[in-house]
Amino acid sequence: MAQSVAERVRKIVEPYAQQLSLDIWDIVYKKEGSDWYLRIFIDKGSGVSVDDCVDFTHLITKPLDEADPISQSYTLEVSSPGIERELKADWHFKKYIGSRIMLRTIRPVNNTRDFAGVLKDYDGSNITVETDGGEILNFIKKETSFVKLDDFDINDFNK
Repeated sequence: MAQSVAERVRKIVEPYAQQLSLDIWDIVYKKEGSDWYLRIFIDKGSGVSVDDCVDFTHLITKPLDEADPISQSYTLEVSSPGIERELKADWHFKKYIGSRIMLRTIRPVNNTRDFAGVLKDYDGSNITVETDGGEILNFIKKETSFVKLDDFDINDFNK
């Protein structure tokens, strides 16, 4: 199976992230209008600074140019995933068990698509959430539009 652009880029930039004690949170390669963007979201325990983004950008620019994993021209953007970071990878979910999340389903469940509560469990495909009312809800990950940290609980951001 052919690797995606994000997978190819991750293999190139991961060693440089480790060198700076950064985690690669996500890599998105996306066309907006007529332009292509390669967005690399970095994270670290103490939070990401502008200097982290600049240092990482300087470190990966030449290796990306030399490896040339993308055939067309693109704009490289490096940033933090932010407070309302989207949980996508298994390790994202495991890291934030016990944290408040916002979840949107693809199709309505009991006439609603938006849910909020505490992430109680994640097993690789099923997401368990406890709502503010104490109700335990289970969602299949592939049936969600997104799962994000709830930005109103700043303590979760510092995990």
